[in-house]
Amino acid sequence: MTARRLDGRVVVVTGAASGMGLADARLAADEGAIVWATDVVESAAADDDRITSRRLDVTDPLGWERLAAEIRDRDGRVDGLVNNAGIASRDRLPDVVLSAWHRTLEVNVTGPLLGMQALRPLMHPGASIVNIVSIAALGGHAAAAYTTSKWALRGLSRVAALEFGEAGIRVNAVFPGLVDTPLMDSASPAFAAAAIAETPLGRSGAPADIAPLVVYLLSEESAFITGAEIAADGGLTSHVSHKRIADAIRPTSEEHLDEP
Repeated sequence: MTARRLDGRVVVVTGAASGMGLADARLAADEGAIVWATDVVESAAADDDRITSRRLDVTDPLGWERLAAEIRDRDGRVDGLVNNAGIASRDRLPDVVLSAWHRTLEVNVTGPLLGMQALRPLMHPGASIVNIVSIAALGGHAAAAYTTSKWALRGLSRVAALEFGEAGIRVNAVFPGLVDTPLMDSASPAFAAAAIAETPLGRSGAPADIAPLVVYLLSEESAFITGAEIAADGGLTSHVSHKRIADAIRPTSEEHLDEP
């Protein structure tokens, strides 16, 4: 039998209840990984006997400590971490509410930080961390808190690649474009239409378009790749600023006049 790309590797995926995280967890299991799938809600992966599902709020340090202890006791190590969990806050800069600002940065930046801190002691040379960022961190984007959080995660990924490289641990960042996941449910139709219109491939992505890239970065096939930033966006960032997309959802002067 041909060896699978992740045979025997212990992989943790956050935000794995649905969307890209679920696709990553399932494809990793298909490739032979021992998968721990976490989320704050019940995961569809709970029905997959190849995957161990656990509830985890990525902003909770004690939750990460408990998960790390359980993995250490059962599997002894971690070979891969996919920091996929994230939330969207779509307010434009003049409308940002501090509570939403803080929560967005807490989930999208502090969560991956805590995950790397908690699981790093279980990692050995050859381990791989994949941070799921966003093309929002490759330019300006109208959603102020979300964009800021993803730029921060982009920077954190580079810091981690530098910090962990000496130990033989790789850290790479994936920048998905418009992907059909529950995170997109809160996006306006105008935003989605404008983004697709600017995408050379002319469509939104699916979680299955992103998962093979994640598995590649977890595998030994990418053994000399670290600190990389890879867009998977149908070509959107190959040519466009976000201005036309932002303009498509900008309130008109008449809409402002109607506000109380």
